[in-house]
Amino acid sequence: MHRAMAKGDGFPEPIPRILLVGNPNVGKSVIFSALTGKYVTVSNYPGTTVEVSRGNARLLGRRWQVVDTPGVNNLVPHSEDERVTRDLLMEEEGGRVIQVADAKNLRRALMITLELCEMGLPHMLVLNMEDEARNAGIRIDTKLLSEILGVPVVTTVATRKKGIDKVIQELDNMRPGIDSTRFSRDIEDAISTMEELLPQGPLRKRALAVMLLSGDESLSGWLNSRVAEEKVEKIGAICRNLQKAYGEPLAYVINRQRLARVDEIVEEVLEKEPPPPGKLSERLGDICMHPVWGLPILAMVLLALYFLVGYVGAGILVDLMEEEVFEKVIVPLAHYMVSWIPVELFRDALVGQYGMVSMGLTYAFAIVLPIVGTFFLAFGVLEDSGYMPRLAVLANRTFRVVGLSGKAVLPMLLGLGCDTMATLTARILDTRRERILVTLLLALGVPCSAQLGVILGMLGGLSHKAVLLWAGVVLGTMVFVGYGASKVLPGEEGAFVLEIPPMRVPQLKNILMKTLARVEWYLREAVPLFILATFILFLLDKLELLSLIQRLGRPVVVSWLGLPERATEAFLVGFLRRDYGAAGLYSLARDGLMDSHQILVSLVTITLFVPCVANLLIIAKERGWRTALVMLGVIFPVAFAVGGILAALLRHTGWRL
Repeated sequence: MHRAMAKGDGFPEPIPRILLVGNPNVGKSVIFSALTGKYVTVSNYPGTTVEVSRGNARLLGRRWQVVDTPGVNNLVPHSEDERVTRDLLMEEEGGRVIQVADAKNLRRALMITLELCEMGLPHMLVLNMEDEARNAGIRIDTKLLSEILGVPVVTTVATRKKGIDKVIQELDNMRPGIDSTRFSRDIEDAISTMEELLPQGPLRKRALAVMLLSGDESLSGWLNSRVAEEKVEKIGAICRNLQKAYGEPLAYVINRQRLARVDEIVEEVLEKEPPPPGKLSERLGDICMHPVWGLPILAMVLLALYFLVGYVGAGILVDLMEEEVFEKVIVPLAHYMVSWIPVELFRDALVGQYGMVSMGLTYAFAIVLPIVGTFFLAFGVLEDSGYMPRLAVLANRTFRVVGLSGKAVLPMLLGLGCDTMATLTARILDTRRERILVTLLLALGVPCSAQLGVILGMLGGLSHKAVLLWAGVVLGTMVFVGYGASKVLPGEEGAFVLEIPPMRVPQLKNILMKTLARVEWYLREAVPLFILATFILFLLDKLELLSLIQRLGRPVVVSWLGLPERATEAFLVGFLRRDYGAAGLYSLARDGLMDSHQILVSLVTITLFVPCVANLLIIAKERGWRTALVMLGVIFPVAFAVGGILAALLRHTGWRL
């Protein structure tokens, strides 16, 4: 824990902490950014904030540590995210809690509020998106709500920083709330008995007792380390005996009774008026999800993305960076600066054919960065507008074909940002079968943002027919493999429950900050691997192993796929970074070494190619090495088989692209 020195005493004084807690998709990360100045990616669909974020802030003349916890629906853990949030609340010197809630969904938010009151932690309730609630005809008596809960209640519009100053002003007024939830007599008796057996802790004994009655097995380690064995056995017996009195899980009974108190509070403080008729954003949001009329909107979105990334990013910006900046300035300057190095091998390592400057940095900054930068910009607009979850609803029926629920669309969409992180978010799916299926499809055919950006850049030089053919082959392969895998893997499909946020006009500042954060990630994570991959190619070339690999790969790359021999290099380094492999193909296409047929075949193959090293390691961590190796054994031959079949069809049909 961060500590500061108290004046005059020489002893460390703990920095007070603020925990941001709340349901998914309520704007916690935006408020975190407003308090700390540190940006966290914000998405309009559940499950984005899967890691704890920390930042320091100077508020009310003092230093604070602000912690953005994962979005949760309950503080009795039923998932990894909920367990992390609960554990943070249980830490010593847990500090103060700001619960961020969606003002349009007070009923859902108050379930967490009553749990916080039960825990006895100082907190405040922040009703965010107050403007959207007002437009929906929702009026909340915040003064009365504050009196009922016994904690400050503040309304905000976080994206415009409206109300943030009030949140800061109320930091010193936070206090434990009024625990007004009363359960049925037998549950209250069990709680009272367990309180006598439980130790003092950061949370009230009553809250710990309710958690244990709700079946919170994650507390067993904490309990065993603080309570004698005979007391632990008595607590377990109380839980078992009470469970026998009910025909349904105690957690469900307790939540239902707590929800009754929530409904009483909502009835007192909520005034709902008919919303203004015919709001354009609401009608547009409904149209985006329509199974027929949503398709033209999807087509327009894809065309806009294709224009921005394929024409502006891959055309104008790449030409500017490669021809005007690198070819005329940076590479000649690098040649001049290394000319004094007496050893030719070192000069070649920097500015030769496989030089870390002439090739590695050129690929990273002149070719890939302009393309992924424009893609990040477009992706941020789609996220903050509220279109992404509507696309998930629109694609729900398609995903049912491959044995997945519509909820699986979320990791697939996140895969367009980063397959590695998307593999982690597959945890939101209900069954192991679904998690394996999604992981396989992500690794097989969902290009990450960096790779997709380069692919769109290459497609920008081809006809619309070629673009549609690329998309059709990749999607068809994914459906074929997914359908086959769904018939082999045991298990059932999960349910599709998804919260749909309102359509919004994206805030330019948020979009730019999000884009800069993702570009920073690219520079930090991807560029070093570009340099490493280039150096590996340099060593293979000098050791004359590269030509050997090209000869060994010739039957597949040249004879089967019909590509130039140098394309072997792209597939070789594509395993380190798939976008680097795509950049190598992009370079071949720009040099005129591939015709339109070869470009299309290479793009289909590299899209379906094996996942990068980082993604493979995450797959092994999440699903086990056996599953990871089986997936590689499927993906590798499928990629080259589909690429070869496409090449043969193009040759024999003579299609003009």
